[in-house]
Amino acid sequence: MIKLFRNFRQNLLNEGKTSKYFKYAIGEIVLVVLGILIALQINNWNQNRMNKQNEKLILKELHKEFISNKTQLDTVIFINKRSFQSVKYVKSKLPIDIEKVNLDSLAFHLYFMGYTNTFNPSNGVTKALMNSSTFNLISNDELRQLLICWDDVVIDYQEEEIYAYNNYVNHLKAFEKKHFYWDDYKHWLTDPRIDLTILESIEFDNYVLDRYYDLKGIFENTSEELENVTNTIDKIIELSNPKPND
Repeated sequence: MIKLFRNFRQNLLNEGKTSKYFKYAIGEIVLVVLGILIALQINNWNQNRMNKQNEKLILKELHKEFISNKTQLDTVIFINKRSFQSVKYVKSKLPIDIEKVNLDSLAFHLYFMGYTNTFNPSNGVTKALMNSSTFNLISNDELRQLLICWDDVVIDYQEEEIYAYNNYVNHLKAFEKKHFYWDDYKHWLTDPRIDLTILESIEFDNYVLDRYYDLKGIFENTSEELENVTNTIDKIIELSNPKPND
């Protein structure tokens, strides 16, 4: 087609028909420009289609990661709540009278109040995404903002948990190992080598109160942070969930 226009243009020039030549020259330019625009449009369409496909893959992995994080958070909350219920029971018996207290129940709750856990979410997909240009493939502005703030949300929530965990592991656990038989709860107070009078001491009271206030801090001082981290996870799961028609 272009060759035909060139031949026709040359014939027009040879015949001295300048005005007609310019018309056909403009037509030729318009055809070339249209061809370029169509090629660019096709290229943009292909690129957008590839971006959408890549975004779907990213969202799928994000969705899986935050489903796992939600499961972990629920487990951590369950363990810490169970520990808190147990330490509240022991605290309610203070000061202990070993002649009156039910040692089986006490041993059970002493055992479970020592269970401790912290929320350590999986961040592999999120960090890889945040540190690469693929983050720009996420088209939902709300989801992008949630991911940007995710680290800060987790750090705010973890503070009390980490303090309670470190206090237990570095201090309170040593008390347990020194005075109780560190096995399942049925043996905590039954070994004949245990001096049960430790239960009536101020040292024991302080051990219980230390654990009590640590766990209380998790659920009372971080109620807003817990709500924030829970809502953030739920919203990311919702926004990253692949739609049936996508």
